[in-house]
Amino acid sequence: MKTGDTAPMDHSATPALQIPDEAVDRLDSRDDAAADVVARLRRAGLRPTRQRTALAGLLFSRGDRHVSAETVYEEAIAARVSVSLATVYNTLNQFTAAGLLRELAVSGAKSFFDTRTSPHHHFWSESDGEMIDVAAEEVAVARLPEPPPGMEIAGVEVMIRLRPRTTA
Repeated sequence: MKTGDTAPMDHSATPALQIPDEAVDRLDSRDDAAADVVARLRRAGLRPTRQRTALAGLLFSRGDRHVSAETVYEEAIAARVSVSLATVYNTLNQFTAAGLLRELAVSGAKSFFDTRTSPHHHFWSESDGEMIDVAAEEVAVARLPEPPPGMEIAGVEVMIRLRPRTTA
């Protein structure tokens, strides 16, 4: 796929580009931040390809945050990372499946990806799209329904939607 193509690809049969181990070893010895990114990808069971490493560096270098695929794409372009929007979506989905991110669906097809994967909840401002973390202990869920037969509850995530107050 050429840079600029936006059609998603099925990567299951396509071997990923890999950074050779000797190059990774040199990278590890020179740049601790890059080494941390490579190690994080490997711990998650992902090969540290050039694009994954670059996108992970952009995502995780700024602490806990909530980003859309479009934001990551814009950051990648600004950082001169040659990547398509489709590749950003595919990579974010791979990171989510590997447990490196949490996907937060907020409105229709609009999603954010959260770099903080520990249990917590969110405020979401409908007026400006800002997402704010809420500590898990700040929300109390008093009662949950029984799950359907054969299912178990894996977790509870609360999205508290905000809007500006209207004056009466």
